[in-house]
Amino acid sequence: MGRILSSIKVDNLFDPSKSIRCDALVDTGASHLVLPSAWKDRLGDLETIQTVDLETATQTTVQGAICGPVRIQIEGFRPIYSEVVFVEMHPEDGVYEPLIGYLVLEQSQAAVDMLGHRLIHVKHMDLK
Repeated sequence: MGRILSSIKVDNLFDPSKSIRCDALVDTGASHLVLPSAWKDRLGDLETIQTVDLETATQTTVQGAICGPVRIQIEGFRPIYSEVVFVEMHPEDGVYEPLIGYLVLEQSQAAVDMLGHRLIHVKHMDLK
C-alpha cells in the first residue's frame, strides 16, 4: 500500500488564533489525530483530558496526552470538533510525521481509496 498524506488544520476551539497547519499521514491503525508533543504549545492552553498508554506499530508502548477541545479539518472535508493525542516523536531529517486516525476519518466522512491512494468523500454516515 502506498502512503496517503493529507493537509490538515487544527485550531484551539477557545482560541482560534492558536492553530497548526501541516501534512499528516493517513493511518487507519491509529485512532485519533496524533501530533508531536513538541507542537503542543502552538495550540495554546488545551486541557489534558487523560494520559494514555499507546501501542506503536513496532509494538512498543508509549505515553500520550489526550487534549482538547480542538477543531480539526482535513483539506476538502468538513471540520470536526474532537481531541488530539500528543506523543513524543523523533523527527526524521527534521520532519515530524503526524497521523490521521480512523476516528477523525469517520467523523470527517472521509474514506481511504486504496487504488487511487487518496481520501474520498463518504456520501452516507453509518446508522447501523
